[in-house]
Amino acid sequence: MFRLGRNRALASAFAAPKTSPASRLPSFAQQQRRALSIHEYISADLLKQYGIDVPKGAVAKSAAEAEAVAKSIGSDDMVIKAQVLAGGRGKGTFDNGLKGGVRVIYSPTEAKMFAEQMIGHQLITKQTGAQGRLCNSVYICERKFARREFYLAVLMDRGSQGPVIVSSSQGGMDIEGVAKENPDAINTTYIDINVGVTDEMARDIAVKLGFSEQCVDDAVKTIQNLYKIFLEKDATQIEINPLSETSDHKVMCMDAKFNFDDNAEFRQKEAFEWRDTTQEDADEVRAAESGLNFIKLDGDIGCLVNGAGLAMATMDIIKLNGGQPANFLDVGGGATPAAIKEAFELITSDPKVTAIFVNIFGGIVRCDAIAHGLINTVKSLDLKIPIIARLQGTNMEEAHRLINDSGMKIFSIDDLQNAAEKAVQLSKVVKMARDIDVGVEFTLGI
Repeated sequence: MFRLGRNRALASAFAAPKTSPASRLPSFAQQQRRALSIHEYISADLLKQYGIDVPKGAVAKSAAEAEAVAKSIGSDDMVIKAQVLAGGRGKGTFDNGLKGGVRVIYSPTEAKMFAEQMIGHQLITKQTGAQGRLCNSVYICERKFARREFYLAVLMDRGSQGPVIVSSSQGGMDIEGVAKENPDAINTTYIDINVGVTDEMARDIAVKLGFSEQCVDDAVKTIQNLYKIFLEKDATQIEINPLSETSDHKVMCMDAKFNFDDNAEFRQKEAFEWRDTTQEDADEVRAAESGLNFIKLDGDIGCLVNGAGLAMATMDIIKLNGGQPANFLDVGGGATPAAIKEAFELITSDPKVTAIFVNIFGGIVRCDAIAHGLINTVKSLDLKIPIIARLQGTNMEEAHRLINDSGMKIFSIDDLQNAAEKAVQLSKVVKMARDIDVGVEFTLGI
């Protein structure tokens, strides 16, 4: 069974509009989305463990803690950053009207004041959507002044089937904008996984970035240590923006974004303990706890499928017939009645859903067992929206009979194209009924 990271990558690729910023990046940057990202303050601690310089700072989870942290830093020039796993924090707006999730502060009193306005509030950025994302803590650090700012990332590249280091002299900027406007400013260094980042390779990157002569040796060590983290922690991305040469000629990571391979969770227990589920969709967290792979999408036809490949085919055929999938939901090879019930509860918690397409291949689990679970679930949840069921495999004839004899309006259809057409048709009927405030049961003849 595919893990959530791979399924998320597939579903995201399916759902992303062709004009998305990611589509404008070079191929190395069009990476799979993974489940685990970590907060900036944790990233800073990890960098320090590997001998990489970062500004002095600490996390605070209350206004009082923020004031204490600011006092401990011993500077009157600091930055307070909302710890929210989303890009564009600096240009974001909190639900209480405060503008900017990254603010310059000059005293412990200001740290306390801004922490009060950030912690416990939703920060809305270009990546969070209108609902925003909850800020549970703030990271306060000294403000360092950079003579030069660079961009550096270590990524897994599917094209070369190995790691790459992506670097640019234009750091501190939106790298997607740089890739679009000035692609020549981005350098890509391919790494032999069996050799690693040699001194010569790291020096070449540092010189091309533009580090001054007295900083090149430190930059070489920093680049090699970043790759060491990448390798030892099973990261899929380490992004430093900006990687800076400070006014006192130190090489320092001013900000960091880490992503880890969720398929390596079994050997990266510590990293996965850093996961903050408050930053994730609550339904997706609930699904993961139940062993389901679930990703919300923007459509209105719920999908319940076993197997990632079949799930992608199901979403494709819905799209081809003019519909929009509301989710990616893979119940796995088991597809037990309990899993089906949990899956239905997740799907129907989305008020946009107007029909559910169940597409199950009964191999490990028989189709008649699936049919029993489906019928019992529809009864227990008292579902009013139409269910289209395509059950193929072991005991499919018996499953078809059970559904037809149940007296419930579950549409059992063997042909995939016909089932998809029916799902799209019934979804439109339900939407029309909702628009004119007519009962779904009346409209469908249920």
